[in-house]
Order: sequence, then structure tokens, then C-alpha cells
Amino acid sequence: MAALSTRAEPVSSGVGAAGAPWLAIVGIGEDGRAGLSPAAEAALAGARLVWGGRRHLALAGPLAAESRPWPSPITAAYPEILARRGQPTCILATGDPFHYGIGAEIARLVPAAEIRAYPQPSAFSLACARLGWPLAECACLTLHGRALARIVPHLQPGARLLVLSWDETTPAAVAELMRARGFGGSRLTVLEAMGGPRERVREAAAAGFDLAGIAPLNTLAVAVAAEPGARPVPLAPGLDDAWFENDGQLTKAEIRAVTLAALAPRLGQRLWDIGGGAGSVSIEWMLRHPAQRAVAIEARPERAARIRRNAESLGVPDLAVVEGEAPAALAGLPAPDAIFVGGGVGAPGLLPAAIAALPAGGRLVANAVTLEAEAVLLAAFAERGGTLRRLSVARADPVGGLHGWRAAMPVTQWAWTKP
Repeated sequence: MAALSTRAEPVSSGVGAAGAPWLAIVGIGEDGRAGLSPAAEAALAGARLVWGGRRHLALAGPLAAESRPWPSPITAAYPEILARRGQPTCILATGDPFHYGIGAEIARLVPAAEIRAYPQPSAFSLACARLGWPLAECACLTLHGRALARIVPHLQPGARLLVLSWDETTPAAVAELMRARGFGGSRLTVLEAMGGPRERVREAAAAGFDLAGIAPLNTLAVAVAAEPGARPVPLAPGLDDAWFENDGQLTKAEIRAVTLAALAPRLGQRLWDIGGGAGSVSIEWMLRHPAQRAVAIEARPERAARIRRNAESLGVPDLAVVEGEAPAALAGLPAPDAIFVGGGVGAPGLLPAAIAALPAGGRLVANAVTLEAEAVLLAAFAERGGTLRRLSVARADPVGGLHGWRAAMPVTQWAWTKP
């Protein structure tokens, strides 16, 4: 089940209303045409042109119709597919084409009414059938074309993960990552070529993982077990400061938790984290859900590099990092849904530029610790309204042989939603 890393842009068909179905998307398994339903077989047999990966075309052969393997990049085939609108055409995919497959990409180009899809069980469904796991209780991930670190937030004690591998090296790489993070007792099951004559299911612990000769087409099932000292990423905002490599330029845990609440992350939205520092706010924004997006803007190269390391360590390697001084560095960035200003609030033109970049309904949260920056926020509050609050935290510190409260610098926070 290949995952696509290239997003297709919608293409106008030039026709006002959707026509009759002409494009069949047929899921095919390791058992080839023998596993197709009569309807899927009829769709394949009636096509004049069949597209698919070389493996898919081999599984479906022999074909009476013209067949074409996917080019690289795969998007190069899309104009040809669209040019055949109205002519019987078939696309072959692995298992369920709409579960990390090509179906969703094609549906962005062709109206759903013009498509007939014939899915088969996904690799996730087949894996659960082999292991007796409830699919609804599993996290379904793909590492096909994606960074290995994406698995990190899912390493929760007792979790069950189903992972589409990139190739035969993925299971060993996952095992090594898990050993390094204190999950060596986890059980890894490698399921190869499920549903066909070459199917094989093997299990090993992450610690001492030694399975050899793994097929490139494999799915990995992980039963997560944490050892003493393991560091699962907490699900709540406000991670301990020690989780972030930093030089002191860090929004501290208590203030960060309040800041995330004020930013109010919503599914699939993008954050601009201006004055990223250690990247803690943008990283925690992305940890709220895999669909979240963020851009950290940081003027100092060494801090920008540190943000990238923190993002990788905490499992959000897709965090975009822009090196540059705001507001100039904001030009050309993808539009934000929310903005956090954690540094440089008083920089000339920064706050007006952030406000201008927000769409209606977008949220802006700015924190200040200096009197000069606080004055900027007071003026913004007086002009635009919103919420203004003073946050202060004291932590117990040793005082000789006893303990006393040591107060951190208070933070003034302005939160505002654009009308």
C-alpha cells in the first residue's frame, strides 16, 4: 500500500456537471485476480487502459488492455488520465485505495460520481486479522516516504501500532529507535506479502531484533511496552522544560501550557511561531494532532538548528523552520491560522505585520517579559481589545538546608481573535 508524498492540485475538467462513471480504482492483493470480486474483475476487463505499479500490473496480468506503469513522479500521469475522461480506464492499487493509497489523490482530480472504487482489505485490516487485534484500538501509521521520527509520539505504554514500512529496512530502524528510547521490551511483528502465497509472519522483541531477509513489502505491528526510564511523550501540553534542548530562550512549561490553551489549536491548522527560541510552542502545537502544521521563525542560526533537533527528537520532524528576522522573514510564508509571538514583540512593524497576516477568526497570542514589550501589548489591548493577563510562577528552591519560593519573571500575555 504505497503512500504518496506528492499532493495533487485539483484540475478543472471543463465540464459543469459530473458525468457517468468511467474511472475504476481496483484494489488488488497478493492473490492477484483470483481475489477480485466479480464487479472488480468486470471493471478491469472492460478497461481500455490500465495504470498501476509494476507489481500491480504483474499481479493482474495477463491484461488485454493497454497497460502503463506509473512514471516518476506519479503526478506526471495525471494529465493523461484526465485526458481520457469518459473512456473506460482502470487504476490498480494495493488493498484499500483510500487508506494511505492513491484513491484520495485521484478523487481530488476526478469527481466522485465519475469513479467506481473496488477496495480490498487494507494491510491494516489484514494485520489485525492475523494478530487478533481490534482495528479500532490500533494507531494506523505510515512510514512510507515519511520520517522515522513520526512514530515517536505514538510510543505510549500499552499502545498497539500498525505501521506501513518504507522498505525492508524499516522494521530494524524502528526497533533501534525504540531501544534507544527505553521501549526495548516491545514486541514487533513483521507481516510480509499478506494474502498471497509468499505470506510470512514473524515476531521479535525490539531489543535484540534480528529478523533477516525481510521482504520490501511489509507491515509492522508494534505492541508497545515501556521499560523503567522510558520517555513516552506526554499527551498534555506543558512538557517539562528538560524535554527541550535550549540556551535559556524557552517558553517555560507552565507558561507554555497556558499559551497553547490561548492559541486553541484546531484540526489541520497552521501556526506561525515568531521568535521560535527552542521551538517549544510550535512543537507542542504539532503534537496536539498529526494534521497540525507549524512554521518556526528564528533569526539566530544556532537556535534554528536547535529547533530542528528538538522537533526530530519529539516526533514532529515536519516542523518548518525559517531562519530570518521578523517581520521581513514572514514574507511568502504559507498563511497562518494562529500566530504566537514569543520574542521580539517590540520589533518595529512586527505586531502589525502579524495582525495583517491573520485571516478573519485567526488567533494571535503574544508574550512579553520586559517593560518595553509589555507597553506594546498594553497599547494593542487598548486599541483592539482581546484578553490581557499577567502570568507568574514560583518554584520551590533550596534555601540553605530548607526551601523557599523563587519567582520567575512575570509574563504579560495578550490574546486576540481577528474579527
